Amino acid sequence: MPLPDLDIDALRAFVTVAEAGGFTAAADRLGRTQSAVSVKIKKLEDMLGRRVFDRTSRSLAITHDGELLLGYARRMLELNDETVRRFTEPAAEGELRLGVAEYFLSDHLPRVLRQFTKIHPRLHIDVRVGLCGDLVEGLESGDLDLVISRRDAGETRGRAIWREPLRWVAAPTLELSPDAPLPFCALPAPCVFRNRGLAALGEAGRPWRVVYTSASVMGVQAAVRAGLGVAVLSESSVPEDARRLGPEDGLPELGEVEMAIFGETPRNRRLAEPLVGFITDSLSAMKLPRSSQGPSQGPTLVVSSQEAA
Repeated sequence: MPLPDLDIDALRAFVTVAEAGGFTAAADRLGRTQSAVSVKIKKLEDMLGRRVFDRTSRSLAITHDGELLLGYARRMLELNDETVRRFTEPAAEGELRLGVAEYFLSDHLPRVLRQFTKIHPRLHIDVRVGLCGDLVEGLESGDLDLVISRRDAGETRGRAIWREPLRWVAAPTLELSPDAPLPFCALPAPCVFRNRGLAALGEAGRPWRVVYTSASVMGVQAAVRAGLGVAVLSESSVPEDARRLGPEDGLPELGEVEMAIFGETPRNRRLAEPLVGFITDSLSAMKLPRSSQGPSQGPTLVVSSQEAA
């Protein structure tokens, strides 16, 4: 008896529900109704003869069989999407020197670039990861063709693609006294994370002292994990084992940071467009982080018109 074929659309619905943490959030991300997503999951469970979620009116939990399926489903979706893109997207050929801000999706970008090079094997990407100021200098000097970096409020250069909140983060074991200066771990000045955090503390009248400065985001993340102090990081660069702090801890809100593509020109657009499009598609399909202290606003994909820097 031949085995039945799994429905790719149902697998995508299953993975999205698992990553979004609920049917309503998954339906929003997929552009479907909640009932349509539920039907997809029910058909998948009927085909496999296993329950993939334990559902009640108040909670949703993935089952042991669901955890097992999740790994297979992600691999199948990745291969499906890679195959479709390989045959439907125009081939790009050449070399592109890409600068990326260190804190931009630090845990996800290598995987995104690896998938892209499978689809466009003749487009060679030379990636340089660094601080925003250094990358902008590289773009202006001609050492880089394209840069993904922060865009300041009111700036018109570049094309916005990603917006996410800034977070106060600390080790779970770090104890903070409201009567003592806040121990602060940061990148060196000038840095938007450092400036935003210190300005917010000043407005709130909260005393602080810098206890650790590192030239890399990884260094700041390491200091946080070691319990040296509190840091300001973008949502996508918060370590998994760190806790997010907020007003309930006596710390002010920090607002958002906007990421943009800089350097798009008529000359390099033939090479840049496939990469930029792939990155934005990957961002829209990514798992949105959730705060361990309750629901929080995650990263937001920004849709805007094409602009030349």
